[in-house]
Amino acid sequence: MFLNEVLTEFLDDIPLAVIQGLWFQHDGAPAHFCAPVRGWLDMEYPDRWIGRGGPVLWPPSSPDLTPLDFFLWGHLKELVYRDVVTTQMDLVARLHAACTSVDPATLQRVMTAIPRRAQACLDMHGGYFEYLL
Repeated sequence: MFLNEVLTEFLDDIPLAVIQGLWFQHDGAPAHFCAPVRGWLDMEYPDRWIGRGGPVLWPPSSPDLTPLDFFLWGHLKELVYRDVVTTQMDLVARLHAACTSVDPATLQRVMTAIPRRAQACLDMHGGYFEYLL
């Protein structure tokens, strides 16, 4: 459902010139590794996707350097699952509310943390660094 409906609809809004230069990146989560997902990525992003089983492998135990990993996913999960989700519609509504609640000032602070995180990662030669922050 997600690949054929949600993601495709989202990508329809992006200009073709941009799409042709995009790389798709995902971690090794089981849902990302199933054959239909890898087949779709091979078809839509030939030699332009990073992940388990892909043309460019996702590094094992890689540090969380992207804002999605070190901030957004955990923040959204905290907001969405504060109370028990009862239906799919409830989940969608909570996800929408959580995403729209992230204010630009917070995103700016998160973005300014990237160089500091990258330097800490380099200082630790790619090893665990988050305790330094």
